[in-house]
Amino acid sequence: MTAVKIIKVLGTSTESWEDAAHEAVAQASETIEEINGVEVEGWTANVEDGSIVEYKTTVEVAFPVKHDEL
Repeated sequence: MTAVKIIKVLGTSTESWEDAAHEAVAQASETIEEINGVEVEGWTANVEDGSIVEYKTTVEVAFPVKHDEL
């Protein structure tokens, strides 16, 4: 049986929430191997003068737990 670890990552974008989610996964994949799933947990944004200026997406990233080989 495989154990899976889940962490939360916040991605940001000036374009869209979807781009922010892609950014979160791209950044996480630079230091985490074998990401095998994500779940979008929430969407937020920064607003200035009545317009969204930065989209933020919180995603849960899932990947297998690795055990050190002896």
